[in-house]
Amino acid sequence: MKDKILIANRGEIAIRIMNACKALGLDYVVVYTRSDEDSEHVRLNLDSKSNICRAWRIASYTDPNDILAVADHTKCTAIHPGYGFFSEDFRFARRVTIRDRALTFIGPNWEVIKNLGDKINTKKVANNLGIPTIPGTDTPMYNEMEAEETAVRLMEDQLSQNIKEPSILIKAAAGGGGMGIEEVSRIEQFRRVYRQVQNYAKRQFGDGGVLIEQCLRDYNHLEVQLLCSRHGERLHFGTRNCTIQSTGRQKRLEAAPGFDSSCFSYAFAPKEVMEQVVEYSLKLAAHVRYDNIGTWEWIVDRQGRPYLLEVNTRIQVENDVSARISYLQGKHPNLLQEQIRLALGDKIGYAQKNIKFKGASIELRLVAEDPARGFAPWIGTITKFSLPREEWSATYTHVPFDRPYMIPSDYDPNLALALVWGKNMVEAKERARQFLAAAVVEGTSGSGAPILTNIPYLRDNLDRLLTF
Repeated sequence: MKDKILIANRGEIAIRIMNACKALGLDYVVVYTRSDEDSEHVRLNLDSKSNICRAWRIASYTDPNDILAVADHTKCTAIHPGYGFFSEDFRFARRVTIRDRALTFIGPNWEVIKNLGDKINTKKVANNLGIPTIPGTDTPMYNEMEAEETAVRLMEDQLSQNIKEPSILIKAAAGGGGMGIEEVSRIEQFRRVYRQVQNYAKRQFGDGGVLIEQCLRDYNHLEVQLLCSRHGERLHFGTRNCTIQSTGRQKRLEAAPGFDSSCFSYAFAPKEVMEQVVEYSLKLAAHVRYDNIGTWEWIVDRQGRPYLLEVNTRIQVENDVSARISYLQGKHPNLLQEQIRLALGDKIGYAQKNIKFKGASIELRLVAEDPARGFAPWIGTITKFSLPREEWSATYTHVPFDRPYMIPSDYDPNLALALVWGKNMVEAKERARQFLAAAVVEGTSGSGAPILTNIPYLRDNLDRLLTF
């Protein structure tokens, strides 16, 4: 019996998973909420001419009971969480796989998700393997005097490296999403800020543990795309650069490979640094027996020193940036198809030597927002939406091209992902400019004001790609 996939997500990623299922010859169903009724991921699966229903309404994308009820009713055998929502929730992955009517979770084993989802544990394991992490503690600190000694050492280390404005971060160990983090630039401030963060951590998370880390400023954010199987196979699809982000640390422009000498004159050998972070990423993946797709996130400073930031145990929005510089039997691989195949038990079926890297690629995230006001979201109705189609581009969107579309206020106002690629980064950037110039997005808010998008921001920041 062939597997049937429940796609537990929305928008463009739901459509990409749906198309991957079709390519693999697998049946699927999608779920949606009332506010998403006009999304293309729903409309494409409401076929009035067929008795087959592939779109099921639920109360929320974060209600596991709703999702599992649809999975059982439609006789699905697997769940694909996409990104966000349940994609890195080890409790959901565990529940899915150990329930009486067990389902396959399309992602890593839940124990791997749990272990790598704990950033403190990831840092500790990496340190034990000799993999560089951000200087600082890898266990929660509860003693103020010991914490201050660590802070003094970190400040002195920065001064010895001729860092002009040394500072440290005091973080709530149990926090996340940027919560419970304060910066200290003078050691005299330390005790006051330490107590402030510790009290906050106790109130918000019930745990007063605190981490002390060096604050890194001048860096690039690199990612390594890995593909692993349950059969012990591990390979990579190179590096990509995700440094250009919104104020909320949401990526806006991504490019592959991670560094390119046509963009900047680096004080280090970029090829060697990229090879190093790939090697470190594979080393950690082997140690934890990683068994699906995943992304190892790094920051690299101006001197070329890499530090492991975290591991994303899921497919990422920007996976296709890596695929567009990778060639398998002369074609770009589809990493969503690979992810599904491996989760259902297949072997990878090819080796690292079979993957050839060539050219450069860029992803543009088109969002209805105002970058000049802190990337504030824009809500209204899109009346005209047109994106160019070129042999060197690909687009992913849930916004319809043939009718008005009201942007739901419940979710981020992402409109589309556009991928462009070329024989080198210079050509890829020129094609990105060409794509943005030809894109048409029109609409009005409830008050009649014209739509605001980040298209000008994307255009203006293309030359910042891969630079310090």
